[in-house]
Amino acid sequence: MIAIALLRGLNLGPHNRIKMPELTHLFEEAGCREVRTYIQSGNVLFSAPAAVLAKVPQRVEAALAAREVNSPVVLRSAAELAAVVAGNPFEGAPPKSLHVGFLAASPTKAAVASLDPNRSPPDAFVLKGRELYLSLPNGAARSKLTTAYFDAKLKTLTTVRNWNTVRELARLANG
Repeated sequence: MIAIALLRGLNLGPHNRIKMPELTHLFEEAGCREVRTYIQSGNVLFSAPAAVLAKVPQRVEAALAAREVNSPVVLRSAAELAAVVAGNPFEGAPPKSLHVGFLAASPTKAAVASLDPNRSPPDAFVLKGRELYLSLPNGAARSKLTTAYFDAKLKTLTTVRNWNTVRELARLANG
C-alpha cells in the first residue's frame, strides 16, 4: 500500500531538525519500502504492507525521539489523499489561501460542535472526516485557526499542509 506520512513541526525552526536522508533511513528501518521525501518539512511517501503500516507512526516517533526530535506522525493512504484533493469545499479560492489540517483521529460530535465558526473572520474552515479544510485569505500567520486551537477543541493532533503541497503529494502518491 502506498502511504504518506505527515510529520508535524519537522524542520520548521531551530528544533526538531533532521536531514531527509536520515528521515528516509528511519522509515526504511521501520519496514517501509520505496521511501522518498517531499520538501524539507516532513512529508514522506512510502509503501508498506498493512501489518507494517500499522506500526510505522510509533516506530518512527520513537526513532525520532531517540534523536531528540519530537514530531508526531499522521498517516494517509494515496487514495485518502486523492479524496482530500477531490473534496475541496473551497474550490475556486486562491491556492495560496488554502490549507488542509490532517487529524490523527476522528473527533467526536461534541468536540466538533465546540468549534467556533466565527473565531477568525474572514477565515473559514470545513471539517470532513479527519480533514480540516482551511481558507485563510489573510495568511496562516494572522489566523486564530491554529493547530493549538483545533488540537484542544477536537482532542486530537492536527498537522497542516498548504494546498500546493497537498496537491503535489497526491500527485506523487497516485502518479
